[in-house]
Amino acid sequence: MAGRDRESLVSAAGEAEERALEAALRPKNLDDFVGQVRVRRQLSLVLEASRIRERTADHVLLSGPPGLGKTTLAMIIAAEMNAPLRISSGPAIQHAGDLAAILSSLTEGEILFLDEIHRMSRPAEEMLYMAMEDFRVDIVVGKGPGATAIPLDLPPFTLVGATTRAGLLPGPLRDRFGFTGHLEFYSTAELELVLRRSAMLLDLKVNSAGFAEIAGRSRGTPRIANRLLRRVRDWALVHKLEEIDLHAASAALDMYEVDARGLDRLDRSVLTALCTKFNGGPVGLSTLAIAVGEETETVETVAEPYLVREGLLGRTPRGRVATAAAWEHLGMVPPAGAVFGESLFALTEAGEPDLFEE
Repeated sequence: MAGRDRESLVSAAGEAEERALEAALRPKNLDDFVGQVRVRRQLSLVLEASRIRERTADHVLLSGPPGLGKTTLAMIIAAEMNAPLRISSGPAIQHAGDLAAILSSLTEGEILFLDEIHRMSRPAEEMLYMAMEDFRVDIVVGKGPGATAIPLDLPPFTLVGATTRAGLLPGPLRDRFGFTGHLEFYSTAELELVLRRSAMLLDLKVNSAGFAEIAGRSRGTPRIANRLLRRVRDWALVHKLEEIDLHAASAALDMYEVDARGLDRLDRSVLTALCTKFNGGPVGLSTLAIAVGEETETVETVAEPYLVREGLLGRTPRGRVATAAAWEHLGMVPPAGAVFGESLFALTEAGEPDLFEE
């Protein structure tokens, strides 16, 4: 029993340390935030103007793929405005009452951060329209013909919404944001700057070649870059290395199955199945997911976006297709009649349905 208690304490301590490290690596102000120059410059202007006017900042919508810094920017906005921060998420707000409880407890000038805001329920969205524009909500008391709407005034606040799928936001909600910023993937040079800052905070010695190797395998995403840096740190610690160089970074990431282009086990499994089992496609998404033993949603949302962005996989009306670059990356020779290049373009234009596309 004592042993189990000790294991629980050690596990909890380890998780707390990781959370503390994650928090420590987050920039605390816009000057420390690396990359996203356009969004950072525009957001800085919006916040500075609000401070000069001595008013709460306009509502802010941040969109873009996961891991690019939307949550970090929300924290920075609160710090720059010297205001408290309240954090919630769209999936957690499934009823208008859930949102009303949050809004009614806000203080003047508070920053409300809603992650994955596109996943809020429709009744909550409609309540948010009035709250954002008029700083009030109507609380419905009772049911049926006897129901009464009681108006509740709210203190001025700033809503910061984050979404990975801006297209799913209804127009009326999107239009109520005073500033919209779209975050782009980072270049390798920008990721090296992120890693240099993180290495300094973690007290790690990494040379330029080591930084470049980790950045090149980070898929253009700071969150992944910081995660890989911590894993390389663990590898170096076990092997008693004082400095992380190209060889150490490469060996560590190879052990964690992250290849030179940033592809992980799932990515390579998808490409390998596509090339070896289906001759490069086209093949339906469900069939491909079954072939790699994963859920359809996992393949579509986790693996596909990066493979398409890297030009390794094509999506056509007839199914998924491996490109010439995919065959080359796997070190395989495409069979005669493999679909890619001009054939891929022809398939996309034709728009013929695939009998195997589920």
